[in-house]
Amino acid sequence: MNLDFAPVWDGIPYLMHGVVVTVEVTALALVLGCAIGLLVGICRLNPQRRVVYFIASTYVTFFRGTPLLVQLFLLFYGLPQFNIFLPAFLCGVLGLGMYSGAYVSEIVRGAIESIDRGQVEAARSIGMSSAQAMRVIILPQAALRMVPPLGNEFIALIKNSALVSLLTISDLMHEAQIIISTSYRSLEVYLAVALVYLVLTSAMGAILRRVERKLRAGGLV
Repeated sequence: MNLDFAPVWDGIPYLMHGVVVTVEVTALALVLGCAIGLLVGICRLNPQRRVVYFIASTYVTFFRGTPLLVQLFLLFYGLPQFNIFLPAFLCGVLGLGMYSGAYVSEIVRGAIESIDRGQVEAARSIGMSSAQAMRVIILPQAALRMVPPLGNEFIALIKNSALVSLLTISDLMHEAQIIISTSYRSLEVYLAVALVYLVLTSAMGAILRRVERKLRAGGLV
């Protein structure tokens, strides 16, 4: 068996375009996932607020208990039955963001619950409301503890982004499949794609490790 990477070299401009789209989708989904995760994680802190807690818990159960691919298809193929037509790119961002948000919410909840409750009581004793104590005292400390697990989630999100190619989004996988359809060199193209994803996840891992080292040097984590 002879390997021929000529189609890969010829298709580099298309693969680079796919990388840009992949990074765009992942970055937007990351922002959305963090926003949703923070909101849902806080909502799950107090079971006594039954309606809010139930909605947040149902959200987490659904998005963690069903495949991401099904969720993407529900957005892209299911919503049109209700006359809701969203662009493929938006469906990809929403699908990845909402899926990631369910996992981020558990990271947020765990980090907040790890903070000593005595700090909340101390804040209340000096006249702070629960919301003020959460914003000024608890969240800043919890955010530092979220860094390592959030790093793993970010890396997983980059890899999961490959599924948006099935929505006709011109990401890295989609561009690779176009090259394969004309060159019939599946092995070579997929090896190149795997290498690109490895570079992306390794770069993200290196950035996160550097952040963690700085936080540890400052005694923050």
